[in-house]
Amino acid sequence: MFDTLSDRLAATFKNLRGKGRLSEADIDATAREIRIALLEADVALPAVRAFIKQVKERALGAEVSQALNPAQQVIKIVNEELIGILGGETRRLRFAKNPPTVIMLAGLQGAGKTTLAGKLGRWLKGQGHAPLLVACDLQRPNAVNQLSVVAERAGVAVYAPEPGNGVGDPVKVAEDSVEYARSKQYDVVIVDTAGRLGIDQELMRQAADIRDAVRPDEILFVVDAMIGQDAVNTAQAFLDGVGFDGVVLSKLDGDARGGAALSVAHVTGKQIMFASNGEKLDDFDAFHPDRMASRILGMGDMLTLIEKAEQTFSQAEAEKMASKLASSKGKDFTLDDFLSQMEQVRKMGSISKLLGMLPGMGQIKDQINNLDERDVDRTAAIIKSMTPGERQDPTIINGSRRARIARGSGVEVSAVKNLVERFFEARKMMSRMAQGGGMPGMPGIPGMAGGGARKKKQVKQAKGKQRSGNPQKRRAEEAAAAARREQQSGGAFDLPAGSDGQNFELPDEFKKFMG
Repeated sequence: MFDTLSDRLAATFKNLRGKGRLSEADIDATAREIRIALLEADVALPAVRAFIKQVKERALGAEVSQALNPAQQVIKIVNEELIGILGGETRRLRFAKNPPTVIMLAGLQGAGKTTLAGKLGRWLKGQGHAPLLVACDLQRPNAVNQLSVVAERAGVAVYAPEPGNGVGDPVKVAEDSVEYARSKQYDVVIVDTAGRLGIDQELMRQAADIRDAVRPDEILFVVDAMIGQDAVNTAQAFLDGVGFDGVVLSKLDGDARGGAALSVAHVTGKQIMFASNGEKLDDFDAFHPDRMASRILGMGDMLTLIEKAEQTFSQAEAEKMASKLASSKGKDFTLDDFLSQMEQVRKMGSISKLLGMLPGMGQIKDQINNLDERDVDRTAAIIKSMTPGERQDPTIINGSRRARIARGSGVEVSAVKNLVERFFEARKMMSRMAQGGGMPGMPGIPGMAGGGARKKKQVKQAKGKQRSGNPQKRRAEEAAAAARREQQSGGAFDLPAGSDGQNFELPDEFKKFMG
């Protein structure tokens, strides 16, 4: 959603790279480019004005003028101000002292409230709660049935005493659901209310009546992140008519410009608490302003990536795999282990989304978006078509075995051959990394065995290098060194200077693993 904004900001910051000092004209030009980028992203004008004012005031202050690297300092300021405009600190749910905690969802029709109720229920269940979904949207055709289906898929309970389709009193259903949850030991009640195509008095009155009947601990306004500044106007109308405590962004994975996310917290004063970024029930999580700002600036989101890994991989399993890779050049690591690791990664989510969380990947997002997720399924099919002996020792796979495996997995014989070759190369590389040798052509991983001696040797060589005593020759050497540094500099986004990401080439050592 933020691709266009990220590209514009990246181009703006590249213009600052290499400047030892920023003039007022440089800062004005940068602020102007950032303003254009925000307006193109459909950010509300009041939010843009406040943001640019803060950035300019800080950029013209001592923290930039006295900085060793003014360009990096400006990026730091923009990052901090983005965090501020997105709401500052992460806002957590407030739970009732005496269960059940009542959460009311409000918003327009089509914003995704019903699906989001299932996502929130599943997320809360994963946090150790026992949620109950309540069907109070009794106007929209099949809304009650839809909530029941979503609840079943999410593995949570649903309270739907009325058939809906215009039949039933939503206020009474909401009121009765709290007592039902208390009697059945559900500790969280999620009330799915009706929406309208636009703001009207009937919608506001019904939402206010449900609010007064159940006195919710949290009222969450669900807003479609793809509708731009209209989302802000709708949020303000709901805030004035019914009131809400936090915002939930749905459809954050869309291709709209993302203005709602950057505007709604600033305009309404209510923080974004959750974000839905996909169609699956797992594509939902708490909203972290600092992580979102980092993604917008192309710096990745390593914390979310680590959290997903911790939820998927067990410590014992990770240690077991590491020991296999570290022993006897990784020969204990089999295709069964490879398949297990691959399936664990798939549980973390889309490969493209995971790669997008790595720092610097924004520059090659086109290549990442074009990755074929089905390649993982094809690889799994090939491995599962092998016998236990073949998975344990792939060296026994000869021509006839390859033909049999290809028939069993529905692929060409060459695909089986390529997979086995890539497995051996990958095992060799992972074993080398586990033993501290680093990737081919790269230094060892800091803190692991094998890297220390190389580092000491490099330090020794660096200390031994002497500067020329001839002033003219020394100036020439310094100019050449500066040119090399500029050539190697990755700027704010870790790519070679002058690169636009379109001609980005993976190192040779990696190409063989990409099929």
